[in-house]
Amino acid sequence: MRKALAIAALSAVAGACAPGADADDTSLPIPAPQRYVALGDSYVSGPGTGEPAGVPTGCLRSDNNYPRLVAAELSVATLSDVSCGGARTEHMTEPQPTPQGDNPPQFDALTPQTTLVTLGIGGNDVNFIELTATCPEEDVCLDTGAPGVPEWLASVIAEAGARVGTVLSEISQRAPHAEVVLVGYPTILPEDGAECAGLLPHSADEIDSLRHALDALNTMLSQQAKAHDVTYVDTVAATEGHGVCAPEDERWIEGLESVTGAHPLHPTARGERALADAVLDALS
Repeated sequence: MRKALAIAALSAVAGACAPGADADDTSLPIPAPQRYVALGDSYVSGPGTGEPAGVPTGCLRSDNNYPRLVAAELSVATLSDVSCGGARTEHMTEPQPTPQGDNPPQFDALTPQTTLVTLGIGGNDVNFIELTATCPEEDVCLDTGAPGVPEWLASVIAEAGARVGTVLSEISQRAPHAEVVLVGYPTILPEDGAECAGLLPHSADEIDSLRHALDALNTMLSQQAKAHDVTYVDTVAATEGHGVCAPEDERWIEGLESVTGAHPLHPTARGERALADAVLDALS
């Protein structure tokens, strides 16, 4: 974000010094990024939120995911959306197999000419979706009723954090002039686990513990963004009240059974719109 602000500041100074410039004009725009690369997992690719886009089709990219919505708003010259469902940090530098072929290493899309990078990653490194699905079957999945997360999970999140940090460092090497935005995960579960009664096969205590785990994951991402001097986009506030246990007409994260076509436990089309708006707010 600092790079964008610096560009804006220089533009403002130049405009103020130009003959005929209006000293009261505060509407000078920040130059729009022109070469945008979107990296990440299924919360980026947006499976089922629109028509399939890109290859391999096994990545389940949607033409209505938040990178495409952001690109449209910014009128970028090029968008390279290489996000892929199931991606982990390792798939930034290694091919990712899918049923319809391999997705090349996502970092292959980065160049010194890249001006904007959004990254959404880490959930699969922690296996959060699997944790949510299997929690009722595992007696030790989480310490229910505890205010934080169990030590074993804190360790898993810390290890994932180190890998996310490595990813951010490598992005700065491959795309040294790019504005880098790390996008957190949205509100999936409510503050009150009792709201999910009858909607998820979890007790209220299990829901609360899973919410703690997601909070810890986002905290890790925020810390890594700060450590690597990149912009962090908190999408929790933007999606609060619209998680999997919200009424269907207010739900932006699909439930265990899809009613919108989006994949279970993933953003709906309205969820992707909310993520796009959060990214755009951060960039502005």
